[in-house]
Amino acid sequence: MHRVFVFGTLKSGFPNHEGRLSGRQLVGRFLTSEAYPLVVAGKWFSPVMIFEAGVGHRVFGEVFDVDDHTLGKLDILESTHLASGYKRLEIAVESVDSGDVVNAWVYMKDRDIIDVIHTELTDAYHLDPRYVPAKDRV
Repeated sequence: MHRVFVFGTLKSGFPNHEGRLSGRQLVGRFLTSEAYPLVVAGKWFSPVMIFEAGVGHRVFGEVFDVDDHTLGKLDILESTHLASGYKRLEIAVESVDSGDVVNAWVYMKDRDIIDVIHTELTDAYHLDPRYVPAKDRV
């Protein structure tokens, strides 16, 4: 099993959760142990956590336990195989409820591959009304 920290559209109740993480074991609500920049970026107005530890805020999200198959499907969704895609990295996250720290995979981007940033830094993603789901992208 793999622990995955999700901070955007993969969180419970968000557009990419259903069919990808629904039915998977929710470990709980977590914050990144370090600060990271979280913004809405790109032509699809997607949430992006930027790989710059120590910048921004501790980011709120959820941790799920997933199997190899689900992790592979998440890699495809996050385009880890493309130069413009996300990188899957392991970071420390802290439980909001217990304070326990665990390591989890997270999908982040390097700032230099982000074409446009639409928002200021934030600590939590709330669905941006401009977000374009994958099924609607042309």
